[in-house]
Amino acid sequence: MICVPTPLNKNREPDISYIIKTGESIGPHLQKGQLIVLESTTYPGTTDEDLRGVLEKISGLKAGSDFNLAFSPEREDPGNPNSRVAEIPKVVGGLTPACAERAKSLYGKAIKTIVPVSSCRAAEATKLLENIFRSVNIALVNELKVVYEAMGIDVWEVIKAAKTKPFGYMAFYPGPGLGGHCIPIDPFYLTWKAREYGQNTRFIELAGEVNTSMPKFVVNRVADALNTKKKSVNGSKILLLGLAYKSNVDDMRESPTFILLDLLKERGAEVAYYDPHIPVINPTREHAQWTGTKSVPWSREEISKYDAVVIATAHDAVNYKELVDWANVIVDTRNALSEIKAPAGKVWKA
Repeated sequence: MICVPTPLNKNREPDISYIIKTGESIGPHLQKGQLIVLESTTYPGTTDEDLRGVLEKISGLKAGSDFNLAFSPEREDPGNPNSRVAEIPKVVGGLTPACAERAKSLYGKAIKTIVPVSSCRAAEATKLLENIFRSVNIALVNELKVVYEAMGIDVWEVIKAAKTKPFGYMAFYPGPGLGGHCIPIDPFYLTWKAREYGQNTRFIELAGEVNTSMPKFVVNRVADALNTKKKSVNGSKILLLGLAYKSNVDDMRESPTFILLDLLKERGAEVAYYDPHIPVINPTREHAQWTGTKSVPWSREEISKYDAVVIATAHDAVNYKELVDWANVIVDTRNALSEIKAPAGKVWKA
Protein backbone atom coordinates (compact mmCIF):
# COMPACT_ATOMS: atom_id res chain seq x y z
CA MET A 1 0.00 0.00 0.00
CA ILE A 2 1.59 3.23 -1.19
CA CYS A 3 0.53 6.49 0.47
CA VAL A 4 3.07 9.23 -0.18
CA PRO A 5 2.87 13.00 -0.82
CA THR A 6 1.71 14.28 -4.21
CA PRO A 7 2.45 18.03 -4.10
CA LEU A 8 2.35 20.66 -6.82
CA ASN A 9 5.43 22.48 -8.06
CA LYS A 10 5.59 26.28 -8.30
CA ASN A 11 3.84 26.15 -11.69
CA ARG A 12 0.93 24.16 -10.22
CA GLU A 13 2.03 21.05 -12.06
CA PRO A 14 1.74 17.62 -10.38
CA ASP A 15 4.81 16.18 -8.74
CA ILE A 16 4.45 12.39 -8.65
CA SER A 17 8.15 11.81 -7.97
CA TYR A 18 7.40 10.31 -4.56
CA ILE A 19 5.16 7.71 -6.21
CA ILE A 20 7.74 6.91 -8.88
CA LYS A 21 10.61 6.64 -6.38
CA THR A 22 8.53 4.35 -4.18
CA GLY A 23 7.77 2.19 -7.20
CA GLU A 24 11.48 2.05 -7.97
CA SER A 25 12.15 0.90 -4.40
CA ILE A 26 9.47 -1.80 -4.54
CA GLY A 27 10.37 -3.08 -8.01
CA PRO A 28 13.47 -5.16 -7.13
CA HIS A 29 11.53 -6.98 -4.39
CA LEU A 30 8.22 -7.49 -6.22
CA GLN A 31 7.12 -11.11 -6.32
CA LYS A 32 4.50 -13.00 -8.30
CA GLY A 33 1.04 -12.86 -6.78
CA GLN A 34 1.68 -9.72 -4.73
CA LEU A 35 -0.81 -6.86 -4.52
CA ILE A 36 0.31 -3.23 -4.93
CA VAL A 37 -2.27 -0.55 -4.08
CA LEU A 38 -1.71 3.18 -4.58
CA GLU A 39 -3.63 5.44 -2.18
CA SER A 40 -2.03 8.82 -2.93
CA THR A 41 -4.37 11.32 -4.57
CA THR A 42 -3.34 11.83 -8.17
CA TYR A 43 -4.57 12.29 -11.74
CA PRO A 44 -6.29 9.47 -13.67
CA GLY A 45 -3.71 7.26 -15.34
CA THR A 46 -1.02 7.42 -12.66
CA THR A 47 -1.60 3.86 -11.46
CA ASP A 48 -2.07 2.06 -14.77
CA GLU A 49 0.55 4.09 -16.66
CA ASP A 50 3.23 5.68 -14.48
CA LEU A 51 3.37 3.34 -11.48
CA ARG A 52 2.69 0.25 -13.57
CA GLY A 53 5.47 1.16 -16.00
CA VAL A 54 8.07 1.52 -13.25
CA LEU A 55 7.07 -1.70 -11.49
CA GLU A 56 7.05 -3.75 -14.71
CA LYS A 57 10.34 -2.32 -15.98
CA ILE A 58 12.29 -3.00 -12.80
CA SER A 59 10.71 -6.30 -11.76
CA GLY A 60 10.31 -7.88 -15.18
CA LEU A 61 6.81 -8.96 -14.09
CA LYS A 62 3.54 -8.06 -15.81
CA ALA A 63 0.75 -6.26 -13.96
CA GLY A 64 -2.58 -8.05 -14.07
CA SER A 65 -1.07 -11.48 -14.65
CA ASP A 66 2.09 -11.77 -12.55
CA PHE A 67 1.10 -9.27 -9.85
CA ASN A 68 -2.02 -7.31 -8.88
CA LEU A 69 -2.31 -3.55 -9.16
CA ALA A 70 -5.08 -1.29 -7.83
CA PHE A 71 -5.94 2.22 -6.69
CA SER A 72 -7.94 2.97 -3.53
CA PRO A 73 -8.09 6.60 -2.38
CA GLU A 74 -7.42 7.45 1.23
CA ARG A 75 -10.47 8.72 3.11
CA GLU A 76 -10.20 10.21 6.56
CA ASP A 77 -11.61 13.09 8.57
CA PRO A 78 -8.79 14.51 10.74
CA GLY A 79 -9.89 16.12 13.98
CA ASN A 80 -13.26 14.36 14.04
CA PRO A 81 -13.34 12.07 17.11
CA ASN A 82 -16.47 10.34 15.78
CA SER A 83 -14.82 9.30 12.51
CA ARG A 84 -13.99 5.59 12.34
CA VAL A 85 -11.97 4.18 9.45
CA ALA A 86 -13.95 0.93 9.55
CA GLU A 87 -17.17 2.88 8.97
CA ILE A 88 -15.95 4.93 5.98
CA PRO A 89 -16.77 3.18 2.65
CA LYS A 90 -13.61 2.34 0.66
CA VAL A 91 -13.50 2.90 -3.09
CA VAL A 92 -11.43 0.32 -4.97
CA GLY A 93 -10.47 0.16 -8.66
CA GLY A 94 -8.27 -2.58 -10.09
CA LEU A 95 -6.22 -2.88 -13.27
CA THR A 96 -8.18 -6.07 -13.99
CA PRO A 97 -11.24 -7.64 -12.33
CA ALA A 98 -8.92 -10.07 -10.56
CA CYS A 99 -6.81 -7.19 -9.24
CA ALA A 100 -9.96 -5.52 -7.95
CA GLU A 101 -11.02 -8.70 -6.15
CA ARG A 102 -7.65 -8.98 -4.42
CA ALA A 103 -7.88 -5.34 -3.27
CA LYS A 104 -11.47 -5.83 -2.08
CA SER A 105 -10.36 -8.86 -0.09
CA LEU A 106 -7.56 -6.88 1.54
CA TYR A 107 -9.61 -3.87 2.61
CA GLY A 108 -12.64 -5.98 3.47
CA LYS A 109 -10.75 -7.37 6.45
CA ALA A 110 -10.86 -3.97 8.14
CA ILE A 111 -13.56 -1.90 6.41
CA LYS A 112 -17.27 -2.74 6.40
CA THR A 113 -18.27 -1.33 3.02
CA ILE A 114 -16.18 -1.71 -0.14
CA VAL A 115 -17.22 0.31 -3.20
CA PRO A 116 -15.81 -1.29 -6.36
CA VAL A 117 -15.45 0.76 -9.54
CA SER A 118 -14.52 -0.33 -13.05
CA SER A 119 -10.87 0.74 -13.16
CA CYS A 120 -7.96 2.41 -11.43
CA ARG A 121 -8.77 5.60 -13.36
CA ALA A 122 -12.37 5.65 -12.14
CA ALA A 123 -11.12 5.34 -8.55
CA GLU A 124 -8.56 8.12 -9.10
CA ALA A 125 -11.26 10.34 -10.60
CA THR A 126 -13.58 9.62 -7.66
CA LYS A 127 -11.12 11.07 -5.18
CA LEU A 128 -10.60 14.15 -7.35
CA LEU A 129 -14.36 14.70 -7.61
CA GLU A 130 -14.73 14.55 -3.83
CA ASN A 131 -12.08 17.21 -3.27
CA ILE A 132 -13.06 19.40 -6.23
CA PHE A 133 -16.63 19.41 -4.90
CA ARG A 134 -15.38 20.86 -1.63
CA SER A 135 -13.05 23.35 -3.30
CA VAL A 136 -15.75 24.74 -5.59
CA ASN A 137 -18.36 25.06 -2.86
CA ILE A 138 -15.93 26.68 -0.44
CA ALA A 139 -15.03 29.15 -3.20
CA LEU A 140 -18.72 29.94 -3.63
CA VAL A 141 -19.25 30.87 0.02
CA ASN A 142 -15.94 32.73 0.10
CA GLU A 143 -17.09 34.86 -2.82
CA LEU A 144 -20.48 35.38 -1.23
CA LYS A 145 -18.75 36.41 2.00
CA VAL A 146 -17.07 39.30 0.19
CA VAL A 147 -20.26 40.31 -1.64
CA TYR A 148 -22.48 40.12 1.43
CA GLU A 149 -19.95 42.01 3.56
CA ALA A 150 -20.16 44.88 1.07
CA MET A 151 -23.96 44.76 1.47
CA GLY A 152 -23.78 44.73 5.26
CA ILE A 153 -25.03 41.13 5.44
CA ASP A 154 -23.48 38.48 7.68
CA VAL A 155 -22.77 35.43 5.51
CA TRP A 156 -22.64 33.20 8.59
CA GLU A 157 -26.20 34.18 9.51
CA VAL A 158 -27.30 33.44 5.94
CA ILE A 159 -25.66 30.00 5.92
CA LYS A 160 -27.21 29.15 9.29
CA ALA A 161 -30.64 29.99 7.93
CA ALA A 162 -30.10 28.25 4.58
CA LYS A 163 -29.06 24.95 6.15
CA THR A 164 -32.47 24.62 7.80
CA LYS A 165 -33.74 23.57 4.37
CA PRO A 166 -34.01 19.76 4.58
CA PHE A 167 -33.30 19.16 0.89
CA GLY A 168 -31.27 20.59 -1.99
CA TYR A 169 -28.72 22.39 0.17
CA MET A 170 -25.46 21.42 1.88
CA ALA A 171 -23.71 23.88 4.17
CA PHE A 172 -20.15 24.97 3.39
CA TYR A 173 -18.31 27.65 5.32
CA PRO A 174 -15.94 30.48 4.34
CA GLY A 175 -12.48 31.00 5.75
CA PRO A 176 -9.15 32.78 5.30
CA GLY A 177 -8.15 30.45 2.47
CA LEU A 178 -7.76 26.73 1.84
CA GLY A 179 -5.36 24.47 3.71
CA GLY A 180 -4.39 20.86 4.10
CA HIS A 181 -2.73 18.44 1.73
CA CYS A 182 -5.85 17.76 -0.38
CA ILE A 183 -8.31 20.57 -1.16
CA PRO A 184 -5.80 23.29 -2.26
CA ILE A 185 -3.84 20.82 -4.41
CA ASP A 186 -5.93 17.99 -5.83
CA PRO A 187 -8.17 20.02 -8.18
CA PHE A 188 -5.10 21.16 -10.10
CA TYR A 189 -4.12 17.55 -10.75
CA LEU A 190 -7.21 17.28 -12.91
CA THR A 191 -6.78 20.66 -14.61
CA TRP A 192 -3.24 19.64 -15.59
CA LYS A 193 -4.29 16.24 -16.92
CA ALA A 194 -7.31 17.68 -18.73
CA ARG A 195 -5.04 19.78 -20.95
CA GLU A 196 -3.57 16.55 -22.32
CA TYR A 197 -7.03 15.84 -23.71
CA GLY A 198 -7.60 19.38 -25.01
CA GLN A 199 -10.06 20.20 -22.23
CA ASN A 200 -10.27 23.39 -20.17
CA THR A 201 -11.39 23.28 -16.54
CA ARG A 202 -12.41 26.92 -16.14
CA PHE A 203 -14.80 26.33 -13.26
CA ILE A 204 -12.18 24.52 -11.17
CA GLU A 205 -9.50 27.10 -11.89
CA LEU A 206 -11.84 29.98 -11.03
CA ALA A 207 -12.61 28.34 -7.69
CA GLY A 208 -8.87 28.12 -7.06
CA GLU A 209 -8.45 31.81 -7.82
CA VAL A 210 -11.25 32.78 -5.41
CA ASN A 211 -9.87 30.66 -2.59
CA THR A 212 -6.28 31.84 -3.01
CA SER A 213 -7.46 35.47 -2.89
CA MET A 214 -8.97 35.12 0.59
CA PRO A 215 -5.81 35.87 2.61
CA LYS A 216 -5.58 39.30 0.94
CA PHE A 217 -9.20 39.98 1.85
CA VAL A 218 -8.45 39.10 5.47
CA VAL A 219 -5.40 41.39 5.54
CA ASN A 220 -7.51 44.25 4.21
CA ARG A 221 -10.05 43.63 6.99
CA VAL A 222 -7.19 43.74 9.51
CA ALA A 223 -6.18 47.10 8.06
CA ASP A 224 -9.77 48.36 8.36
CA ALA A 225 -9.97 47.22 11.98
CA LEU A 226 -6.67 48.88 12.88
CA ASN A 227 -7.69 52.11 11.15
CA THR A 228 -10.55 52.50 13.62
CA LYS A 229 -7.89 52.59 16.34
CA LYS A 230 -5.86 55.13 14.35
CA LYS A 231 -3.20 52.53 13.61
CA SER A 232 -1.74 51.15 10.40
CA VAL A 233 -0.64 47.60 9.63
CA ASN A 234 2.89 48.94 9.29
CA GLY A 235 4.36 48.94 12.78
CA SER A 236 1.49 47.09 14.45
CA LYS A 237 1.88 43.89 16.44
CA ILE A 238 -0.45 41.22 15.08
CA LEU A 239 -1.10 37.74 16.45
CA LEU A 240 -2.35 34.90 14.26
CA LEU A 241 -4.46 32.48 16.28
CA GLY A 242 -4.30 29.00 14.78
CA LEU A 243 -1.51 27.71 12.55
CA ALA A 244 -3.04 24.32 11.71
CA TYR A 245 -5.08 24.22 8.50
CA LYS A 246 -8.08 22.74 10.33
CA SER A 247 -9.62 22.86 13.80
CA ASN A 248 -8.29 20.53 16.48
CA VAL A 249 -5.39 19.03 14.48
CA ASP A 250 -1.64 19.64 14.42
CA ASP A 251 -1.32 19.49 10.63
CA MET A 252 -0.07 22.77 9.16
CA ARG A 253 0.39 21.64 5.53
CA GLU A 254 -0.71 24.34 3.07
CA SER A 255 -2.17 26.35 5.95
CA PRO A 256 -3.40 29.81 4.89
CA THR A 257 -2.00 31.13 8.16
CA PHE A 258 1.46 31.01 6.57
CA ILE A 259 0.21 33.27 3.77
CA LEU A 260 -1.29 35.65 6.33
CA LEU A 261 2.00 35.77 8.23
CA ASP A 262 3.87 36.55 5.01
CA LEU A 263 1.42 39.23 3.81
CA LEU A 264 1.27 41.02 7.14
CA LYS A 265 5.03 40.95 7.54
CA GLU A 266 5.44 42.34 4.01
CA ARG A 267 3.22 45.25 5.04
CA GLY A 268 5.47 46.06 7.98
CA ALA A 269 3.67 44.30 10.83
CA GLU A 270 5.40 42.48 13.65
CA VAL A 271 3.75 39.04 13.58
CA ALA A 272 3.50 36.02 15.86
CA TYR A 273 1.24 33.02 16.24
CA TYR A 274 -0.52 30.99 18.92
CA ASP A 275 -1.57 27.38 18.41
CA PRO A 276 -2.02 24.93 21.30
CA HIS A 277 -1.43 22.02 18.92
CA ILE A 278 1.75 23.36 17.27
CA PRO A 279 4.25 24.65 19.86
CA VAL A 280 6.99 25.16 17.26
CA ILE A 281 7.07 25.36 13.46
CA ASN A 282 8.95 22.43 11.96
CA PRO A 283 10.61 22.64 8.51
CA THR A 284 8.22 22.96 5.57
CA ARG A 285 8.77 22.92 1.81
CA GLU A 286 7.42 26.38 1.05
CA HIS A 287 7.71 28.37 4.29
CA ALA A 288 11.23 27.63 5.50
CA GLN A 289 11.63 31.18 6.83
CA TRP A 290 9.26 30.38 9.71
CA THR A 291 11.11 27.23 10.82
CA GLY A 292 11.81 27.28 14.55
CA THR A 293 9.25 30.00 15.32
CA LYS A 294 7.50 29.19 18.60
CA SER A 295 3.90 29.69 19.65
CA VAL A 296 3.51 32.54 22.12
CA PRO A 297 2.22 31.73 25.62
CA TRP A 298 -1.48 32.07 26.38
CA SER A 299 -1.89 34.78 29.01
CA ARG A 300 -3.52 38.16 29.47
CA GLU A 301 -0.12 39.81 29.57
CA GLU A 302 0.88 38.29 26.22
CA ILE A 303 -2.38 38.62 24.29
CA SER A 304 -2.93 42.23 25.34
CA LYS A 305 0.43 43.18 23.77
CA TYR A 306 -0.98 42.82 20.25
CA ASP A 307 -2.79 45.55 18.38
CA ALA A 308 -4.90 42.91 16.62
CA VAL A 309 -5.55 39.18 16.84
CA VAL A 310 -6.65 37.25 13.75
CA ILE A 311 -8.55 34.00 14.32
CA ALA A 312 -7.32 31.92 11.40
CA THR A 313 -8.20 28.48 12.82
CA ALA A 314 -10.82 27.90 15.49
CA HIS A 315 -9.47 25.27 17.90
CA ASP A 316 -11.79 24.01 20.64
CA ALA A 317 -8.91 24.21 23.13
CA VAL A 318 -8.87 28.02 22.95
CA ASN A 319 -10.74 30.00 25.60
CA TYR A 320 -12.49 32.56 23.41
CA LYS A 321 -14.06 34.37 26.35
CA GLU A 322 -10.57 35.14 27.61
CA LEU A 323 -9.55 36.20 24.11
CA VAL A 324 -12.40 38.72 23.94
CA ASP A 325 -11.51 40.04 27.40
CA TRP A 326 -7.78 40.34 26.70
CA ALA A 327 -7.45 41.36 23.04
CA ASN A 328 -7.61 44.91 21.71
CA VAL A 329 -9.12 44.11 18.29
CA ILE A 330 -10.08 40.71 16.88
CA VAL A 331 -10.56 39.76 13.22
CA ASP A 332 -12.60 36.55 13.19
CA THR A 333 -12.38 34.53 9.96
CA ARG A 334 -14.12 31.45 11.41
CA ASN A 335 -17.17 32.88 13.22
CA ALA A 336 -15.62 31.53 16.42
CA LEU A 337 -16.99 34.40 18.52
CA SER A 338 -20.61 34.21 17.35
CA GLU A 339 -21.87 33.20 20.81
CA ILE A 340 -19.69 35.58 22.83
CA LYS A 341 -20.69 39.13 23.64
CA ALA A 342 -18.00 41.68 22.87
CA PRO A 343 -17.84 45.48 23.06
CA ALA A 344 -18.87 47.30 19.91
CA GLY A 345 -16.03 47.56 17.39
CA LYS A 346 -13.82 44.92 19.00
CA VAL A 347 -14.71 41.98 16.72
CA TRP A 348 -14.51 42.18 12.94
CA LYS A 349 -15.62 39.33 10.71
CA ALA A 350 -13.55 38.44 7.67
